[in-house]
Amino acid sequence: MAAAAVPVPQGPLVVGVDSSTQSTKALVVDSATGAVVARGQAPHTVGGGDGTGKESVPEQWWEALTEALRQCGTPAREAAAVSVGGQQHGLVTLDASGRSVRPALLWNDVRSAPQRDRLIEELGGPKTWAERIGSVPPTSFTVTKWAWLMENEPEAARATAAVRLPHDYLTERLTGYGTTDRGEASGSGWWASGTESYDEEILDLIGLSPELLPRVLRHGEAAGTVRELPDLPLPTGALVATGTGDNMAAALGLGLRPGQPVLSLGTSGTVYAVSVHRPADPTGVVAGFADTRDAWLPLACTLNCTLAVDRIAALLGRDREAVEPGGSTVLLPFLDGERTPNLPHASGLLHGLRHDTTPGQVLQAAYDGAVFALLTALDQVLDEDAAPDAPLLLIGGGAKGTAWRETVLRLSGRPVRVPRAEELVALGAAAQAAGLVLGEDPAAVARRWQTAEGPSFDPVPRDEAALERLSRVLSDADGLLRRG
Repeated sequence: MAAAAVPVPQGPLVVGVDSSTQSTKALVVDSATGAVVARGQAPHTVGGGDGTGKESVPEQWWEALTEALRQCGTPAREAAAVSVGGQQHGLVTLDASGRSVRPALLWNDVRSAPQRDRLIEELGGPKTWAERIGSVPPTSFTVTKWAWLMENEPEAARATAAVRLPHDYLTERLTGYGTTDRGEASGSGWWASGTESYDEEILDLIGLSPELLPRVLRHGEAAGTVRELPDLPLPTGALVATGTGDNMAAALGLGLRPGQPVLSLGTSGTVYAVSVHRPADPTGVVAGFADTRDAWLPLACTLNCTLAVDRIAALLGRDREAVEPGGSTVLLPFLDGERTPNLPHASGLLHGLRHDTTPGQVLQAAYDGAVFALLTALDQVLDEDAAPDAPLLLIGGGAKGTAWRETVLRLSGRPVRVPRAEELVALGAAAQAAGLVLGEDPAAVARRWQTAEGPSFDPVPRDEAALERLSRVLSDADGLLRRG
């Protein structure tokens, strides 16, 4: 039997990259149709020692990118443009030759909690931070990590000639120029969302020179072109788009319009929506990110999501889908501290066990605890004029799981849609690259690709009893959770 013919691309080929916590993925996409022509993936390793630290060597991200592109074969070598989406917030410190001074401190490294608390007070409190940068910085933000480095590893800080975030690092390796975008910059903690520029008072506060930071590009600008590099399976001279952070790339990959809520279930859990209003939440629940274009991306993030629930399943010796209804158990799966709510020193908490409690009910309680934290922040993420019955777009690895979907339906009371498109960060980066090549709005490109289409699920009545239990236990255990 003859092999099936490979469809001839209708438009220029583009590459979208997702450099995440665990691996780097690359997609080669037909810019006209959104069809994925080729894909590759290579892993990273994460270290960090005592459990509160999470680190990766940036050079391995580059090696993983090169390997992922190599797996894409000939299509990658024919690409007209490339864009990199990357894990947000990580602190990359480079010496004068461009080599990393030390492993990058990743977004989920929470060692900088003391520095975070001190910085908030020194600038005038949460309200001042929210007004200045759009967010009250949690320990994940880069500004707290640089402050930690200055206090704990001053020699490494002195040896640093350039400070980058993960996607900035990879983009600079491609082009030779230090650049970033407003979306990524808005998660650093030193970019003022009101003026859309670096905040020199904050930089002075942490002892960081603005000369060490990348230039912030505007929507539609090119970061440069691919340099001639040995063993890089991309054509020299291909356009390089600005790239962005992973959440901004996923929002772009869905072609989001203002007011469409997204719940992402991955290593971290997030809820977000595009907004035309600049966010500034003094409670710190909502991060006031910029999007990749000219709007905003208010977002709430939890550190503990799919990995935490999978860990509970492993402790119980059960498959992750082996949940059971009933019981009164509450499980707050704060295994790595927590960001939403802001409890960086917390550990997991189990309450309400009875003789007749089953392992499946405990596992369901872990799902409930993880989803509850995200849904609690949803109303603060959405604008007041957002439709209350708009479907939740459920994305990320957890969106494939029945237990995750059913938990979201039961606790949200909203309809749910699960987009068929996978690898949305890489697709969003590809849409950005396509927009640069075609001279189009990348969100409109993504909508043309129909990336948000997928099966829909009708709403069910909210489980008010479970929500009340979770809220009560979280409130009653506040002191214990803050002590860790």
